[in-house]
Amino acid sequence: MSSVYRNILVAVDGSPDADAALAHAGALASDQHARLTLLTAIPPLPATALLASGAAPPRSEVVRHYAELLRRAAETLPADISVTTVLVEGPASRVLVERARSGEFDLIVMGSHGHGRMHSALLGCVSQKVLHASPIPVLLTRAPREEAAPAPAQAPVESSLDIRPMTS
Repeated sequence: MSSVYRNILVAVDGSPDADAALAHAGALASDQHARLTLLTAIPPLPATALLASGAAPPRSEVVRHYAELLRRAAETLPADISVTTVLVEGPASRVLVERARSGEFDLIVMGSHGHGRMHSALLGCVSQKVLHASPIPVLLTRAPREEAAPAPAQAPVESSLDIRPMTS
């Protein structure tokens, strides 16, 4: 049987959902004998960051931070998976869709941060933008959520009433 996916693009941003996406992509790559390309996008520095603090962190420090994030992500994968890392600058949604349009990839795997409709309507989220603009399939994952502990079972209530069927 031939592999459905040969080249998988994985968005890496250090979030728990992205970590879950990476783990899922690793398992999928192992199963499909596919190559993984881990992509991290360095976001543009917002103008407000300069206004608020008066100075932005040195660009080299920002690049080093994202490069380290990407390196650590690659190290979590088994050695038998072929991995390429790519560090690019620009809005994550734009660079992911551009890579998808290149024709090199069969699938994008990324975390879904689940911000809800209001957040998406006001700000837009990367996964929503990629999902709607990508020419290739997009697999969205979420980190496992801790479930609330079940309520303790209550002991059956014993009745002190003596109920007997009525006889006629």
